[in-house]
Amino acid sequence: MLRPLPPGKEAVTARIYWFRNDLRLLDNRAFSQACSASSALLPVYCHEPATLTRWGFERTGPHRQHFLAATLADLSARLRERGSDLLELTGHPAEVLPPLLQAVGAQELACEEIAAPEEQQAVNALRAAGIPVATTWQSSLLDPSTLPFPPASLPEVFTAFRLAVERGGIRPPEPLPIPARLPGLPALPAAALLCRAPPRPLPAAPASGSSSFPYALPSFGGGETAALSHLERYLGRKLAHTYKSTRNELAGVDFSSKLSPWLASGALSARTAYAALKGFEAQHGANDGTYWLWFELLFRDYFRFLHLKHGSRLYRARGLGEAAAPAHDAQAFTQWTKGRTAAPLINAGMRELAATGYSSNRMRQVLASYLVYDLGCDFRAGAAWFESMLVDYDVYTNQGNWLSIAGRGTDPRGGRQFNLEKQTAQYDPGGQYRARWAT
Repeated sequence: MLRPLPPGKEAVTARIYWFRNDLRLLDNRAFSQACSASSALLPVYCHEPATLTRWGFERTGPHRQHFLAATLADLSARLRERGSDLLELTGHPAEVLPPLLQAVGAQELACEEIAAPEEQQAVNALRAAGIPVATTWQSSLLDPSTLPFPPASLPEVFTAFRLAVERGGIRPPEPLPIPARLPGLPALPAAALLCRAPPRPLPAAPASGSSSFPYALPSFGGGETAALSHLERYLGRKLAHTYKSTRNELAGVDFSSKLSPWLASGALSARTAYAALKGFEAQHGANDGTYWLWFELLFRDYFRFLHLKHGSRLYRARGLGEAAAPAHDAQAFTQWTKGRTAAPLINAGMRELAATGYSSNRMRQVLASYLVYDLGCDFRAGAAWFESMLVDYDVYTNQGNWLSIAGRGTDPRGGRQFNLEKQTAQYDPGGQYRARWAT
């Protein structure tokens, strides 16, 4: 537990490490670099004040709040095991971090680099306030410097990107171990705790029996400990071999890898997951299922590299295209969020999302297509709803997928409109999914 300490001699190499979407110790390059360069290090997480989206609902819903709280509790425990701790603050980083640096005598703030606009604005605001910020890119599987093209020349189609990577034999570096030594905490005056986040009860978790990702159970809870245990369990049951054949199912804990919530929070790195997958293949053999896991990790990278290339252009109303700003039907959007449309499959999907904070990849695409093409709503409202609800919300992947569905990204098909009748017949022919989530 962090406690205020009497002021002492300032450490010459004191730093603050700002955890963002990298809530882990294993394979955390930015954190490892800060540890090796510091004689005193204060790990910090900033809870930004609760806000509403432009569409009028809470930006971070209760499912994400619960999973994040569990993730931070695990991170704090893992730090304490190694003689450190985590200081949680409430407030905008540019408001709460500068006085903290001054209070503890830190010379630098270190953190991971995130290429999304709002996350970059947060770093820019700190630098504008005179704070030296050292950022490290680390959320992708592949190192951008090893690609056969600079980010500015990234192919506009994923398949071209994938083929270039595979033909070039490009593979990720090995994951980094947890630092052997964590620097001690700097002296922490009482004044440094003024913005400390107060203890908050966890929001109620959903009943585990109804969820395809039952995060209320310890084995699916937030944090690096659960992430590593799940990865070992998933591969130990040899489910990677069946990933391709089951990944489009609508419900169940085993139909997909379920790694996405831990990848999204940074409790698990893509490189750690890939290294474990390669170890599995060496022992049990590779097949279409294990290849498809690599394929999905590569697609995750592609959305990240698109941000390096296009930046804030991905967040325009027209996206990367030249079409007019999308229309929006506020009443239809509200009916969609509540699962009260004319389509039973859509209603089931939206109720599952609201109740559990999770939805299968296939269902997410169908839900998004229906909102954009059948209800004539703004894709940005749908993206914001997913941001609020999903326990595995990831800024890069969420924006990339919604742009693809709406035909405003790089998908060569110019949008993806799903035939709802066909999707229902193919993925819920007996109506079990619809019945489970019926009112």
